[in-house]
Amino acid sequence: MTASLNRLLEFLSHSPTPYHAVTNVVTRLEKAGYRRLQEHDAWGKLQKGKYFVTRNDSSLIAFALGGEPDKKGFRLVGAHTDSPCLKVKPNAISDSEGYARLALDVYGGALLAPWFDRDLGLAGRVSYADKKGKIHSALVNFDWPMAFIPSLAIHLDREVNEKRTINKQTDLPALICRINKKAPDFQGILIKQLKAQSGIKNISKILGFELSLYDLQPAAVVGLEKEFIASARLDNLLSCHAAVEALLGSRGGANPVVVLNDHEEVGSGSTSGAEGPFLMSTLGRICGSEETLHRALSHSVLVSADNAHGVHPNFADRHESGHRPMINDGPVIKVNHNQRYATNSETEALFRQVCDNDKLPVQTVVVRSDMGCGSTIGPITATRLGVRAVDVGVPQLGMHSVRELAGVADQEILVKALKGFFKLTPWPF
Repeated sequence: MTASLNRLLEFLSHSPTPYHAVTNVVTRLEKAGYRRLQEHDAWGKLQKGKYFVTRNDSSLIAFALGGEPDKKGFRLVGAHTDSPCLKVKPNAISDSEGYARLALDVYGGALLAPWFDRDLGLAGRVSYADKKGKIHSALVNFDWPMAFIPSLAIHLDREVNEKRTINKQTDLPALICRINKKAPDFQGILIKQLKAQSGIKNISKILGFELSLYDLQPAAVVGLEKEFIASARLDNLLSCHAAVEALLGSRGGANPVVVLNDHEEVGSGSTSGAEGPFLMSTLGRICGSEETLHRALSHSVLVSADNAHGVHPNFADRHESGHRPMINDGPVIKVNHNQRYATNSETEALFRQVCDNDKLPVQTVVVRSDMGCGSTIGPITATRLGVRAVDVGVPQLGMHSVRELAGVADQEILVKALKGFFKLTPWPF
């Protein structure tokens, strides 16, 4: 396995939530010499150099400033840190038939059946008050099988394989333990884990949390020829990893920028989502004036990187004839004439030329006319900024499942393509 593939597998396995994903990216950026900026500080006129800024602990923008953005523009690559999952409700624990259960909400368009009968961990962000009343936040990770959602035995539901539906409210609570005298105190559970995991002692009260279950099976290379990657959260941590790999490996070019947004799976409408002001605000502060910003944006282009639907060999009829991407045949340019994707003929041409320059394979996908297609941050970011954009992504199977499948070769090709994109200067049109 290549070093890049090893880093991807490690990143996937140790990023159970957007908070952990951003923390892991920050670690890599700092090791590579990137300087953290704080939104509440005065930035002044930034000198040439490497910088990053985070928002909500779950979104990140990193850039290598080479100067003259009003003449060179920005080469932007966007991806998202969130994935469909099961999140814990505020009143977390309920008692049913002598079992303590976690109450769960479905986040995004998750495939629910694969969540049953798996070893599940719990991770996310916890906000707490110390003994002086000051509020802090910390990441937590129960990285052992502490929850389980058992299926109903086939003997009690003989038609389960023909007519089974899943009720999000009643079928998904996860078992965590038997109850002896009273249900466990969830605050106490979180405090104990924070103390054990992070050494935090000064906790008075848990004030809030954003926690989700996750499949504990680590990312792996699978298949007879070891040509596939199987993992949770391939959509879209694979693209996040490729964007960071390309940024750290890029040399020269025009002001490369990586933006990793949260909340894409639920519409991007948040302060840290693509519909929020995070990216426009950051680019504005880099440029220093509105005039410079708008001139820079006119020279800029965005690659929105989000995985695509590869043709499923068992359900080939669900895919448009002539537009059926194959795993390990290269990244996919996404086209939708109703603007669900931001690709147009110019930006498609640009990405194809980038791939042609390095002799990289590239594919195209459109969704059947009688079926809806997924969303990306591409059209949202392009609308917010007024920049040209192209939607691309590696083909995968099992999208939005608890465990997805993509290609070993494709992730390497995507990194090379994004490196080529970052090198692209001057503006080609």
